[in-house]
Parts: sequence; structure tokens; C-alpha cells
Amino acid sequence: MRCAPSPDSPPAVAQACAWSAALVTRRHGFSLAELTVALAVASVLLALAAPDLRALVRNQQIRSASGDLFAALGMARSQALARGQVVKLLPRDAAGADWRRGWHVFIDRDGDGVPGEADEFLAEHGPLPAGVAVAFAFTSAAPPYYIAYNGAGRSCSDANSAAARYGTLSLFHGDAIRRIKINMLGRARSCDPARDASCDGAGSPPPQPPDG
Repeated sequence: MRCAPSPDSPPAVAQACAWSAALVTRRHGFSLAELTVALAVASVLLALAAPDLRALVRNQQIRSASGDLFAALGMARSQALARGQVVKLLPRDAAGADWRRGWHVFIDRDGDGVPGEADEFLAEHGPLPAGVAVAFAFTSAAPPYYIAYNGAGRSCSDANSAAARYGTLSLFHGDAIRRIKINMLGRARSCDPARDASCDGAGSPPPQPPDG
């Protein structure tokens, strides 16, 4: 039986009829066949969208990683200028060559070239997202892959703080590439080779096994 208030019915009756109609609508819902079709359509749409979503995630991860590394370079340079001494940026792994593991920004107090208890730590970054690779192409290609700034804010070498040490850090994640280029004066810029023809640098390194 359907509730159908007359024009003269009290407001309470009309409201009760409206609630009753809403309950009937909710009880009807979807049939099993309709739910099956809806789920099948949703599955197809998700499968079509998955590659775009993965690319979106990779682009966001590489932008974040390159932004963090660029910020660490800026911090190392500004601290070197403020303190009037050499500040270093170095990968966290024992060989000082794997940027995927993150990095240290520190002052090498004991002069041994690696971070230790006697040194002053200014910042530290944890591991990069899985799948991100980093290539290092500087004036000296041998590990450790450090970047140092002297008190004048110039990128320098361990052996001679007056000698320029410059080059390019390249980050890769799938088809996405970001580069950080450091010139002879120690100034850094971040670029995307897809949009900047002058954003050249090393090719993607060979795949490496995941950290154990």
C-alpha cells in the first residue's frame, strides 16, 4: 500500500509519507546482475587507469626526491658560507656511492672524508623510494661521490678546497628524469630534460638489486 497524503493532510502526515517512500527506495537497491555488471565496468576502468596512476606516482616520487636533494645542496652551501668552512654532502652507504640510501650533510672535523663521531652532522635524509636510481657525473668520477662547499660557497674537492668540483646528479624513475647541475661556482639548478634541451647528463645506471 502506498502512502499518498491529500492536500489537506497535516504536515506530520506528509513527512511520514516521505520517510516511508525513502525506506521503500532503499529496500529495493541493486539486483545481483546489476552489481555484477557495475563491478565488471569498474574493473575495466581501473585497469585502463592503472598505467596513468603508476606514472603519476613515479613522477611525484622523483620530483620529491630531486627536490629534497636540491634542498640539501642549498643547505650545504648556505652553511659553508655562514660558517666559513667546508661542508660536505655524501651518500649514506659505506662506500659513499649509493644515493638511493639517502645522504648526510656534515662538517668533516677529523678530515677523514667520511662522517663519524668526531664530525658535526647538519642534516640527514633517509632512503629514496624503491625504483629511483641516481647517476653521478662530476669532474672526479671515482667514489666517494661527495659534494663539498668551501667557505666562499664554491663546490670544491677534498684535496684542495680552492679547486672546483662540478658536474651533474641525475635521478631516474621509469621514464621520468630529473637532473641537478652544479657549475664551477657551486651554483646548482634543477631541470627536466623533457622540457630543457640544455639539461644533459649521464644515462640511467643499470638496475641494482633491492637493499637487503
